[in-house]
Amino acid sequence: MMKNIKKNSDLFLGIRGKLTENAPLGEKSWFRCGGNADLLFQSADFDDLGDFLKQYPKDEPLMVLGGVANTIIRDGGVRGCVILLGKAFADIEVEGANITAGTGALNGTVAQTAAKAGIGGLEFLSGIPGTIGGALRMNAGAYGSEMKDVLIEASAIDRSGDVHVLRPADLQMRYRSTTLPDGFILTRAVLAGRADDEETVRARLKESKARRRDSQPITEKTGGSTFANPDGMKAWELIDRAGCRGLTIGGAQMSEKHCNFMINTGGATATDLENLGEEVRRRVRKETGIELRWEIKRIGEKA
Repeated sequence: MMKNIKKNSDLFLGIRGKLTENAPLGEKSWFRCGGNADLLFQSADFDDLGDFLKQYPKDEPLMVLGGVANTIIRDGGVRGCVILLGKAFADIEVEGANITAGTGALNGTVAQTAAKAGIGGLEFLSGIPGTIGGALRMNAGAYGSEMKDVLIEASAIDRSGDVHVLRPADLQMRYRSTTLPDGFILTRAVLAGRADDEETVRARLKESKARRRDSQPITEKTGGSTFANPDGMKAWELIDRAGCRGLTIGGAQMSEKHCNFMINTGGATATDLENLGEEVRRRVRKETGIELRWEIKRIGEKA
């Protein structure tokens, strides 16, 4: 538990957002399982987040989450404070052929907004679960495009409340990886689209959605892809080759529909999910000699 923090009206002066002690966090994840956060903060707006950060002790752990899509919350919960960027950071603005979005905005909503404005090039976002912040943090991608291809700049706030503007080169964006300076919280992104015919963009978006619906278990309790693709290979093919399609541990299963997607069939614990992932990695390593890298984030402490 946190050593120096107790939620009370005197500790964080002027804070307008919601502070919750021992907050259920797992139920907010797309897997719908996992433990609690010692403290959960949902800020009222950007200024409120800055006020909170200026007062939050620098020696206490701090973590930021958005849509909690590609994340397993371990059953032992998360120590310190979790900042959840939600509606207060979900604004989307159209500026010419570019889109400026808060990092709490859903990727699918950004793609829809772009289509409505006749902006192409951002349709791939509809294939990425979660929010712009999470997509930026892991340089997420789908259908041959990824965030580094469209990012113009991002804004971040540090633990002292200071604001920074970051270019793609500052973030060292690589395949499913972004390097963010310690303590920086991404708050906004400017994405480059291109002027296009609205109906044409909507048609491409509809096609992308149909492809995702037909190939991924999107109606299940799941995250995004469990493992990153090794160079020149597809993770799902390696998983299939190792006989792991449909593999089950407890209430966790590698999807029959897309075997690089892990699902909570009902009643799975975070431990079930993580143990299943590690068993898949073991079998793939034994069968192929290839070490799969987790793409899903696993945070918190084990039970």
